[in-house]
Formats: sequence, C-alpha cells, structure tokens
Amino acid sequence: MDPGFEAGFREFVVARSGALFRTAYLLTGDRHAAEDLVQSALAKTAARWRGLRDPAAVEGYVRRAMYHEQVSWWRRRSRITEVSTEQPPDRVGDGHAETADLRLVMRTALARLTPRQRTVLVLRYFEDLSETEIARLLGIGVGSVRSQIHRSLERLRKAAPELDGVREMR
Repeated sequence: MDPGFEAGFREFVVARSGALFRTAYLLTGDRHAAEDLVQSALAKTAARWRGLRDPAAVEGYVRRAMYHEQVSWWRRRSRITEVSTEQPPDRVGDGHAETADLRLVMRTALARLTPRQRTVLVLRYFEDLSETEIARLLGIGVGSVRSQIHRSLERLRKAAPELDGVREMR
C-alpha cells in the first residue's frame, strides 16, 4: 500500500474502530470474536482500499464485510458442532427461554417507539455519537435530542417493565 493510501486507511481505522468494534460485538456477542471480526474486515478493506473512493462507502464496505464474515463463521461452526449420538442431546436450559423472552419483549417495546426516538437511541447508544453530533446529523437542536432520548427511555421502561431486571444481571 503506498504511503498516501496507507495514511488515509490508518486515519479511517483510528476514527472508526470504536464504532466498528461495537457493531462487531453486537454481531458476535463475544468480545474476542468481535476483535477478530473487526481485524478480518479491516484486512479485507485494506486490500480494496484503492477502489474505495467515496469515504461514505468505506464504512459501509467494512460493515458489510463484518456481516458476511460473521455469517460465514456461524455457518462453519454450525456444521462442525453437529455430532450424531446414541442419546439425544440435553435440552436447552431455562436461561435460553428467558433470553428469548427478553428479546421478544425488547423488540416489541422498540417497535412502539417513534422512528425518530429509535433513531436517536441507535445513534446515541449503538453508534456512540454525542448529543451534539446527533443534533447536527438530524438537523435538530441538542435539547430536542435530549428530550427524545429521555422520552424514548421512559417509553421503553413503561412498555417493558421486565427489562428493569436486566440492569441487575449486568
């Protein structure tokens, strides 16, 4: 990679690695697997760096690479872990059902939010943007961002009181 392109790539990695790691963690659910996923996606991006002219396309390319890599890993693991036995496998524990129930409750509660409230929550807590950055991005005031965050969290608490126990689990 020539020095000009290398500097641009290094700048991208420094600026976006935190957000990419959070996305990878949401995909994998494991810190170490998320680090591996980000590294794999960045290696693929570095190989294609010259062809990625639009800066906005770079992040999309990396995120798509992470998604496809995670799906490939998942498919490989699912094929490898299947082993036929004489005895049927143990049943999935109660923790699995509770997790599935929690996801369903969370999905339902999020669906009840307005599109702007969901957008503000995603930008704040998943993309880790500041309130000022969100306001600039959405073209609204910082006070509006704060009130949207407050209202959406309030609505989530009312719609899904079961989620209050999630804080205790962490």
